Amino acid sequence: MTNEERKAALEAIIYAADEPVTIEQLASALGEEKLVVQASLDELVASYAADERGVEVRAVAGGYKMYTKPQHHDVVRRFIKSLRPPLRLTMPALETLAVIAYKQPVTAPEIGEIRSVNTSGVLKTLLDKRLITTAGRKEVIGRPILYKTSKEFLMRFGLSDLDELPSLKEFEALAREALGSDEGVALSEPSDESVLDAPHCTSTNGGVPEQAVAKAPEEASSESQASTDTGAVASDDQAHKAAVAGE
Repeated sequence: MTNEERKAALEAIIYAADEPVTIEQLASALGEEKLVVQASLDELVASYAADERGVEVRAVAGGYKMYTKPQHHDVVRRFIKSLRPPLRLTMPALETLAVIAYKQPVTAPEIGEIRSVNTSGVLKTLLDKRLITTAGRKEVIGRPILYKTSKEFLMRFGLSDLDELPSLKEFEALAREALGSDEGVALSEPSDESVLDAPHCTSTNGGVPEQAVAKAPEEASSESQASTDTGAVASDDQAHKAAVAGE
């Protein structure tokens, strides 16, 4: 197999895959050495980085997946909105997701202590959206369930792993882009209890400084307010493939 044939095969596999494809999977599918496949893959990624391309091959969640480029998100978002009603992620859900991302693995009581609100309904929403998953039980009295972010979370936010998590202040902009909000994320007014302005986090095992996730103010009107539109995001598989195939 020539290098050009190898790149074409890699392109086809990554396009067809629903989940990020690892280098091991690619090498196995092609029946070639990982180093050879990686070299061709690097060339493929570089070719998609050209400005005239509308999609890119990005390393996320331990593998490779096609995404629409950020500069085209608005037009892709409008297209997806024309196809189906948008999903909604409330501000309390987004704040809870941030707590889990930066403190994981974490229990519901610990999340409630940080946010000073009952989070059972929000946790169910995040589980239903597959943004979080369970991580066993904590070895304390009552053995409460531990929660952590999922592979879907990494894919939705375009992260290779949790080491790439930005500061909580940068998380607002990232959420606006990844969750597809037209108006932006309506975070609470700045205060000493804000979830913003925390230092950069590089821990993947919950070892985050206490100041990294501060208490968020109680929401006066439950989860029905301050929602952010998640209907069209670059990580939506149909969006990517529609953008690539021109459907």
